[in-house]
Amino acid sequence: MTQLLAGKTALITGASKGIGKAIAEKFAEHGAKVAFTYLSSVEKGQALEKALSDKGTTAKGYRSDASIYAEAEELVKNVLDDFGSIDILVNNAGITKDGLLMRMSEEQWDSVIQINLKSVFNLTKAVMKPMMKQRNGSIINLTSIVGIRGNAGQANYAASKAGIIGFTKSVALELGSRNIRSNAIAPGFIETEMTHDLANKDEWTKGIPLKRGGAPEEVADCAVFLGSEMSRYITGQVLQVDGGMLT
Repeated sequence: MTQLLAGKTALITGASKGIGKAIAEKFAEHGAKVAFTYLSSVEKGQALEKALSDKGTTAKGYRSDASIYAEAEELVKNVLDDFGSIDILVNNAGITKDGLLMRMSEEQWDSVIQINLKSVFNLTKAVMKPMMKQRNGSIINLTSIVGIRGNAGQANYAASKAGIIGFTKSVALELGSRNIRSNAIAPGFIETEMTHDLANKDEWTKGIPLKRGGAPEEVADCAVFLGSEMSRYITGQVLQVDGGMLT
């Protein structure tokens, strides 16, 4: 297999499970050195570091809260000290706290915006200078089709993911002259721990032209493409990995 990310160092937030874990594993398969974060899932984070290292990948997990500005700065400093560079940033950390807006608490709103959207600002801000100095970099932000079309009961989540799209496009405009690309991936219905217990899963898949949910690995394949030189002339874009759900 051609290793599309050989020689590159990637930093992935929220990689202990789900889509983040799949991206870390797929990046390792393609030859990248992998730095990643976890927060509450300590055992899963440590297990991922061991699994990647056992396969010969240079990998290290960091317990860090991406939603806190100072921790994001410290994380990037530590990754640069340990790996020497950051060529790819994947902003993946995110949560849901669903509920109809009428019943949504201020805490439900604030925590989702803080973790999903502010973390993208924090990490992107922290990697900008080193990427500008090396005049190269790929920033990949995980948004959602919910950020494009909205979803009842997810006003907070949809707002955070829509904000990521606007942020992604703005960063592309600001940093393009330094050969730093900024793109987003908008997954549709992906079969992860987050979606495993949804009661209306069958209803979701009926509305998907490919008639199935996606796998985390299929989102990870898209991330490999955006992190590699194959996408060197692509920036400011939102790639939908949704089986045709939004067409």
